[in-house]
Amino acid sequence: MQNWITDMMEQFGYVGIFLMMTLENLFPPIPSEIVLPFAGFLTTYTNLTIFGVTVVATTGSVIGAIMLYGIGMLVDVHRLEKVVDRWGHLLRLKKHDIYKADAWFDRYGYWTVLFCRMIPIVRSLISIPAGMSKMRFWLFLLFTIIGTVIWNIFLIMSGVILGASWGDILRFMDVYSTAVYMMLSAGIILFIILFIRKKAHD
Repeated sequence: MQNWITDMMEQFGYVGIFLMMTLENLFPPIPSEIVLPFAGFLTTYTNLTIFGVTVVATTGSVIGAIMLYGIGMLVDVHRLEKVVDRWGHLLRLKKHDIYKADAWFDRYGYWTVLFCRMIPIVRSLISIPAGMSKMRFWLFLLFTIIGTVIWNIFLIMSGVILGASWGDILRFMDVYSTAVYMMLSAGIILFIILFIRKKAHD
């Protein structure tokens, strides 16, 4: 897949970068950790510029995020009620649990969107719960753009600095991803434990 991604970008330039970053949001197996550093490397020997690459990469990412936000709006809280009514007893879930989670996202969701835009894989999927909670679109867009620009500039500049060795960033990103996933897993496990204990006392 890596060769296909880099070939597309070399052949089509800005258009290829835009397409790869749009697809990266919709299909996480296409990693921005490959697209962006290589795009940065391209600026060192082609007529592509750092500014141009940043703009098209960010535009592609945001369009992909908007599409997932739209999908989230289709799978709203009310539809989840029907699922919980039928299967919630298996997970000891009630309808008010959904609304509590939705209220939490309404309160803290903007910051969640911002920080999750800098976490591999999660950066794409976070747009779905944002849509489900009916987060105000302009704020979703604002925090998505801010988080995306930070992420994109970091990886693009790594490719510019590393040059032909741009692939070295992948090893760093593997370590970063592993550390993040371990923390997320620990957080999820802790949440489940606290949730079960709270249910046991209800």
